[in-house]
Amino acid sequence: MILYQCLLTLHDNVFFATREMGILYETEKYLHNWALSYALFQTVYIPTPYRLQGKNAQKPAYFDANREQNLFHLNQAEIYVFPAQPLRCSYQINTFKAAQVKYYGRSERFGEGNAKRNYPANIGRAKELAVGSYYQTFIIAEKEIEIPHWIRLGKWAAKVQVEARIIPASGIKVKSGEYICQHPLNPIDLPRSSRLLLYNRIVMPPVSLVSQAQLIGEYWEVSKEDNWQGFKELPKQFCLPKGVSYGINAVAVS
Repeated sequence: MILYQCLLTLHDNVFFATREMGILYETEKYLHNWALSYALFQTVYIPTPYRLQGKNAQKPAYFDANREQNLFHLNQAEIYVFPAQPLRCSYQINTFKAAQVKYYGRSERFGEGNAKRNYPANIGRAKELAVGSYYQTFIIAEKEIEIPHWIRLGKWAAKVQVEARIIPASGIKVKSGEYICQHPLNPIDLPRSSRLLLYNRIVMPPVSLVSQAQLIGEYWEVSKEDNWQGFKELPKQFCLPKGVSYGINAVAVS
């Protein structure tokens, strides 16, 4: 088993609509591991269709074995990407012109009075992760893999820089029992042998994440040694669940 530390730096604003509150579209400060997985390993491990048409164009294919663009390819390659935790995060709010749609309840209120003269009749506001925001995540692989130095992420295909380093195996121990994971986790990907006791819920699509989780099960305990060079931002000691795999709980339920 090889464990990578990955540091992500945003070189463009990153946007994905986590919450839609009226005309405000807000981006969660965490980065979902499924989005990161596609950004990092699409075309190399996950096949990419040239074009999607019909109902498949808007239908997610995370765990659809009949669709080629699914996450099971990473399970077969024995690769797993954890969600990314913000180390330094800021926002920028941008205003854009929105389409006029009949089902939108407040559409008639836009452009009342003199507003039509010098301002768009319909507007929206996107709260985006700003340039310079800085994240950390971890990647597990059975063997050494090539991790791209640049990826595209979010609805605007924002440019993100990736710095990846292999964590020395001397600092990794396999343990079992009760532990606390400070890093965010995807509960759908936890092994069935793990049990979540306490956690903070991070509500975001396509499935909510958890943080500050207390669990029971097998886990890796990583202890940073004094002679390790270049591992900036790596905690002195942290734990990660062992046996994580994409959709293992979702497939078990279905």
